[in-house]
Amino acid sequence: MHVNVVPIGNSRGIRLPKRILDQCQITDAVSLEVEDRKIILEPLIRKPRDGWSAAATRMRELGDDELLLPDVFEEEAEWA
Repeated sequence: MHVNVVPIGNSRGIRLPKRILDQCQITDAVSLEVEDRKIILEPLIRKPRDGWSAAATRMRELGDDELLLPDVFEEEAEWA
């Protein structure tokens, strides 16, 4: 397939046809590598909550992991 390189500001870009994007499951981000003068694009498939564990660990290290609301189960409920 032949595609033209087009100017985009101070950079250059290519337009990828929708059918190619769909076939490769590319939505909004790709991984880009250059290997032997070839440009390799791969879809970035983000997992829900990716990075949450590292963020929670960092919050704990900074002492920023306290509950914002008091624990509603601290005292025994009257109906129990």
